[in-house]
Amino acid sequence: MKNRRDFLKKVSMAGAGAFMLNGAQACNVAKSNVISDAGQGSGLIVPKAQGLKLTGTFLDEISHDIPHQNWGEKEWDQDFQHMKAIGIDTVIMIRSGYRKFITYPSKYLIGKGCYKPSTDLLDMYLRLADKYDMKFYFGLYDSGKYWDTGDLSWEVEDNKYVIDEVWENYGSKYKSFQGWYVSGEISRKTKGAIGAFHTMGKQCKDVSGGLPTFISPWIDGKKAVQAASSGLTKAQAVSVREHEREWSEIFDGINDVIDAVAFQDGHIDYDELDAFFEVNKKMADKYGMQCWTNAETFDRDMPIKFLPIKFDKLRLKLEAAQRAGYDKAITFEFPHFMSPQSAYGQAGHLYNRYKEYFNIK
Repeated sequence: MKNRRDFLKKVSMAGAGAFMLNGAQACNVAKSNVISDAGQGSGLIVPKAQGLKLTGTFLDEISHDIPHQNWGEKEWDQDFQHMKAIGIDTVIMIRSGYRKFITYPSKYLIGKGCYKPSTDLLDMYLRLADKYDMKFYFGLYDSGKYWDTGDLSWEVEDNKYVIDEVWENYGSKYKSFQGWYVSGEISRKTKGAIGAFHTMGKQCKDVSGGLPTFISPWIDGKKAVQAASSGLTKAQAVSVREHEREWSEIFDGINDVIDAVAFQDGHIDYDELDAFFEVNKKMADKYGMQCWTNAETFDRDMPIKFLPIKFDKLRLKLEAAQRAGYDKAITFEFPHFMSPQSAYGQAGHLYNRYKEYFNIK
């Protein structure tokens, strides 16, 4: 009886082994067919390189809704290499400070109660941008008062001093200092927006001999909800026509001192991209501004805020920007949501999928 059981056990195991082998072989055949169909082994079944390439990224080390990665210069140097490898030529420090935390030892801001930073991130970014032959855009200071009050005029006063201080101490020292980011994030009908953007943009250009400036507002679409909100969408969203009317008014008042606009692309749905992008490009052309896209590499469609975006979502947005004839694509932001050394493992996979899509070795 014992021998019979041993015999049956051996037969059963042999059969299972054969099934597993045949299953693996079948799987390999299927994989081979996918690779063959794709043409270059990537597994993609859509045409490659139909989107606008990312050539710029924000750098966010002063934030309130994504975690700090606590990188030193070694890690930042490595990240600049990763950026360079995919064609990024422009880095933008999204803000030089937020409330009491700042990126450089500003005498003015420390005198107003801000905390002295342990390292001079501004100096480090500029040195690395010099090293890797990139353009650096300086993001202005954000006191947080706009978020509390909805009034941008608060930001004008502090940045009167910050702009002069930064240009004197850093701007003339580094060849990579090539522009300014007027960092007030607005959408529509913001109190004092035209006056504030014009004042800050003009000062940036005047002090630096006309270096370019840009803004990155958001579209008041269905996904324009507060980061702290538990919801992902809202009932009231701006129409394409309202968006065009309101932003035409703003552009008319700032186009002489703001050179480019990079609307954030994550607040509208994917089937709305073409309609809004077409209008954005039309307005920018009308008012003599460059039209960039801020292609967000974090996902606004998930209850967990914020994680790296699904590749297909990024692809759809970049392809829409290409169809609309946009001038440049930047992202918020490479280090957290696309870097191979990000705290999020998914970010490195997004980097790999992006390289496959654009045939980057």
